[in-house]
Amino acid sequence: MTAIARRAAVLGSPIAHSLSPVLHRAAYAGLGLRDWRYDAIECDEDGLAGLLATMGPEWAGLSLTMPLKRAVLPLLDTVSDLAEAVGGANTVVFRDGGFRDGGFRDGDLRDGDLRDGGARHGENTDVYGIVAALNEAGVSAPAGATVLGGGATAASAIAALRELGLTEVALVVRDPARAGETLRVAERLGMAVTVSGFDRFGGDRAGRTRVGELVISTLPSGAADRLAREVAAALPHKGALFDVVYSPWPTPLATAVRDRGLTVVGGFPMLLHQAVRQVELMTGRDDVPVEAMRVAGEAEIARRIAGRAG
Repeated sequence: MTAIARRAAVLGSPIAHSLSPVLHRAAYAGLGLRDWRYDAIECDEDGLAGLLATMGPEWAGLSLTMPLKRAVLPLLDTVSDLAEAVGGANTVVFRDGGFRDGGFRDGDLRDGDLRDGGARHGENTDVYGIVAALNEAGVSAPAGATVLGGGATAASAIAALRELGLTEVALVVRDPARAGETLRVAERLGMAVTVSGFDRFGGDRAGRTRVGELVISTLPSGAADRLAREVAAALPHKGALFDVVYSPWPTPLATAVRDRGLTVVGGFPMLLHQAVRQVELMTGRDDVPVEAMRVAGEAEIARRIAGRAG
């Protein structure tokens, strides 16, 4: 029989900047999956259902950016407990859509194995990516944590902190009145949360938010700049910062914390490890070439920086 090419893609809008194609293609090359293809597809919330309806059994899976992580949930047949708890699936795996008897081992799909369509299963690998990035940096059991930001990544960060053994977290957001969805996520996860605004961050003065050994900033590039000195000063001498931004890097926040000699973890390791888990889920392989993916991703980031400088 003839091998059928498998497909996967990252969806979002805008999506041209995504590093996912670089990471996934490096994984396929390292795994010898010559017939696998990974693309970046421009797609917004309005077009998501229609796009999913066009996908045949050659599709192995999808990576999703916000707001598609939440918009996809009602379009799925099954959702993992974790994705349901955090309210978002950044990964769709087409189960049984392309292979008979539950899976494949060598990455090949043969034309005699094809089925029509396939169950759409939602997973969240962002949490895995955060935990793996922190563990890689030696941050595995922080004594207390603060999360900056209240969006989807903050929800994943709270779930990751639960995985690290924490039962409570301080949440610092621009507008506490709009943190309701994140608080509901924390409740589903069994995490106790205290919420403060940006103006109440840092220090030991009465009424201000205290900081544990780990601060996770889920804020977009530039949004945490004005908090940089306060965050750095508030961290204890064994403290660590995880900043989800990977470009431009380092951020003013990362620089301020690093200048104190503390541990700083950037956003690229999270992106890398969540992609590793996606490749495992989509291919069924457990020998994903992490270092090849890391090298490819770092090279692409360096290329983009050089291009901007030129």
